[in-house]
Amino acid sequence: MSTPTKDRPIGVPDIRARKGGQPLVCLTAYTAPIAKLLDPHVDLLLVGDSLAMVVYGMDSTLGVSLDMMIAHGKAVTRSARHACVVVDLPFGSYEESPEQAYRAAARVLAETGCAAVKLEGGVALALTIRFLAERNIPVLAHIGLTPQSVNAFGGFRVQGRGEEEAARVMADAKAIEEAGAFAVVIEGVPEPLGRAITEAIDIPTIGIGASPACDGQILVTDDMLGLFSDFTPKFVKRFASLGASVEQAVQSYAAEVTARRFPGPEHCFGTAKPKGAA
Repeated sequence: MSTPTKDRPIGVPDIRARKGGQPLVCLTAYTAPIAKLLDPHVDLLLVGDSLAMVVYGMDSTLGVSLDMMIAHGKAVTRSARHACVVVDLPFGSYEESPEQAYRAAARVLAETGCAAVKLEGGVALALTIRFLAERNIPVLAHIGLTPQSVNAFGGFRVQGRGEEEAARVMADAKAIEEAGAFAVVIEGVPEPLGRAITEAIDIPTIGIGASPACDGQILVTDDMLGLFSDFTPKFVKRFASLGASVEQAVQSYAAEVTARRFPGPEHCFGTAKPKGAA
């Protein structure tokens, strides 16, 4: 667990300085109430485009718009006092050119107040990352299994298996480091490759289905809490089963409403107190 900073929130330089140190604790957040609950305990809150599936019931992240990311980014930054908040750039908002990426990223930072943006891609996006970094827009990169490329990958499949694929992912890591990313998320790669990348580059690696050797770990909060059960990736550990608790609570509520046991007198205005009440 991270130690809360009382005088200021964790910033990009703090994340960058954690290379090889105490592991970074990272989770996703999409709403103000969840951000407030997570904030004291984590180093980084990611407003991820995974909200497509978790919040909106989409099949992939491809349907998320920039306006959606900004709306959720605002909600999270309003409640975060400690953690570094990073917002995903959605599919189609940055791939066309560095200039397009700059316009999208500048709007996200200006309208949400977040600390940085995240984008997916390695060698192919190195020029864009450099363009942003040179214009004071901090970039968290994302390599390996990149969900916005699900169609090109032919589904959600592990990346970096075999020497050729592993060399490609390693090249991506080195390219984004050289371009100026302050850290990188490594998703869905064989453990030895996640470990090798962490040892090979000088910026923090944040693993999700990568390796315990990474400089930090991230999970989708709803997966970790057992709130999202449409599918469970191999790399997810459920630390709670809140979905079952919610369902049980709703069943109890429905039973009491149906039986007219709720609301009771204590929940109503202008009713007489029960006999014997103080």
